[in-house]
Amino acid sequence: MDREERKRRAHDLDVTVWVGKSGIESVVDELDDQLSDRDLVKVKLLRAARAGDSTEEKATDLADRVDAELVETRGHTAVFYR
Repeated sequence: MDREERKRRAHDLDVTVWVGKSGIESVVDELDDQLSDRDLVKVKLLRAARAGDSTEEKATDLADRVDAELVETRGHTAVFYR
């Protein structure tokens, strides 16, 4: 599956992981588990989680922590692939 196909499939996905004021550390295990069950996962980064950083920066950090590819970010939502 190429990058464009992942983006098309991600469009209809529901957000299944929310990152809040506890930060990305609190969702690493959950995201890792979800990526083990399915190849694409959509994550919403709430304002408290961003704490002055961009969604792209936080999503890139999270992708590194779970050894996944960051497919795209839109607004405050990111899509991960493994």
